[in-house]
Amino acid sequence: MDNILTVTQLNHLIKAAFDNVPALQNVCVRGELSNYKLYPSGHHYFTLKDAEASLKCVMFKGSAYSLRFRPQNGMSVLAVGRVSVYPKDGVYQLYCTRLIPDGAGELQLAFEQLKQRLQAEGLFDLSRKKPLPAYPQRIGIVTSPAGAAIHDMLRILGKRYPLAKLILLPVRVQGEEAAGEISRAIAYANREALAELLIVGRGGGSMEDLWAFNEEPVARAIAASEIPVISAVGHEPDVTISDFVADLRAATPSNAAELAVPDREELKVQLAGLQKSMKAALDRKLQLARSRTEALNARLNRQDPIRQIQDRRQSLDQALQAMTAAQTAALHARRRELTRLAAALDAMSPLKVLSRGYAVVTAPDGRLISSAEAAKTREILDITFQDGTIRTIPDHR
Repeated sequence: MDNILTVTQLNHLIKAAFDNVPALQNVCVRGELSNYKLYPSGHHYFTLKDAEASLKCVMFKGSAYSLRFRPQNGMSVLAVGRVSVYPKDGVYQLYCTRLIPDGAGELQLAFEQLKQRLQAEGLFDLSRKKPLPAYPQRIGIVTSPAGAAIHDMLRILGKRYPLAKLILLPVRVQGEEAAGEISRAIAYANREALAELLIVGRGGGSMEDLWAFNEEPVARAIAASEIPVISAVGHEPDVTISDFVADLRAATPSNAAELAVPDREELKVQLAGLQKSMKAALDRKLQLARSRTEALNARLNRQDPIRQIQDRRQSLDQALQAMTAAQTAALHARRRELTRLAAALDAMSPLKVLSRGYAVVTAPDGRLISSAEAAKTREILDITFQDGTIRTIPDHR
């Protein structure tokens, strides 16, 4: 045979044949994902299969960047691309440029997948939520400077709480670059400690318009923020991944401004009430202090050393007076008793008897001679009269 081909030549002929069929250059194939593998190079390799056949597929890194969801084995998808031959092994395959979930929307599927993954990591846990400052002095706003949302927030914040300094961190809020700008702005605000509170969001739009706030980099930037974050994306029915991760979800940007700061009119009413309560409490405290002071003064007066000395001196004077009176009374009583005894003694005194003409006869040794028989013959006797004593001398004749 003259027409002999090498394996490589044959494979290239087959490849050229495939490449020259217009119908194979843009096909959409429905099938179930199988043997899905992501290589370190960033290329995705998988097999599409149905009940009777299978098709090898590859999605290169450049095309895989457009994936908004994470493909998984068993998932039904629509694969868009071209069919060609890989010359090295002579196998034809689908070079996939786009992969779409079959049945569920691509964005909705990506949303649910990221939501489940972050929730499993605990990024939605209430324990991670940081309290908002009651009276923030600096508020950072991460949003587009051209949207209506920023004007609404500036108006409401200025009206409700003009004391706060507002710092705009301008970013794109939709498009391929939006998620990166938003996440970098949040990180920058934290790194530079620009604010005490961050509001991250934008006005309403379609799911595609709001998609930047469903991107994983934005979610992780909010979760890593040391500054409390209010998520304010779209209208009230709109829910994004940012809402789950943020410390507080606001229904709209305007609602975020209301939640971020107190209302100065309400503060005035509260301050007036506090002032009234404080005045009443101060009055009560002053009255209590006055009563206590008066009680202490009275107690001090009772315990005044000078007054105590005066009281003791008066008590001493009274005791001395009472003792003197008692002594005087006792002395008078003693004198009366002495007078009485003296009178009684005087009445019984021998001198009284002598004054009536009687005399007392005693021997020189003091022995009383009360009878004639007691007087010895020729004994010297002393005879005592009222006015004196005479001595008798016996007659020896």
